[in-house]
Amino acid sequence: MADDELPRVDQQVCFALYSTLHAVNKVYAPLLEPLGLTYPQYLVMLVLWEADDITVKAIGERVYLDSGTLTPLLKRLEASGLLARARDPKDERQVRVSLTQKGGDMRASAKTIPGEIARAMGRSPEDLKAVRKELRRIRNALLGKREKPDKPPKAGSRLDPG
Repeated sequence: MADDELPRVDQQVCFALYSTLHAVNKVYAPLLEPLGLTYPQYLVMLVLWEADDITVKAIGERVYLDSGTLTPLLKRLEASGLLARARDPKDERQVRVSLTQKGGDMRASAKTIPGEIARAMGRSPEDLKAVRKELRRIRNALLGKREKPDKPPKAGSRLDPG
């Protein structure tokens, strides 16, 4: 290949990531359909199942969505009766999000999804952990972030930085 030629599309890392994400979304869609959730909505629900009653800002930081994208998504989840939004009485500039009973109850229905995804990927839990760790390194490098430990938050901890 000459120096001025671009690699073929299937030789591009970005295409491997893009096409893999597309395949993952195709597997998620039928699993999320019975819950009435899109994949971004599922991510928000996962955050709320980890730590209920947190700010919109904290949710956005966890799922890498800005408020312009996140607010309409939260409104749809609220209209579905899965969560409630309210101004923080201590800081009116902040909007706090909390699960409703229906939203909390949905967690039990979603418990099988990670296992289904792992099976569809045909990889061992150890392999998937290594893949996840490497993808986080790549993401953090692209965003100019320092490496963070690959540990879940402690039980009862607040994920809300603000």
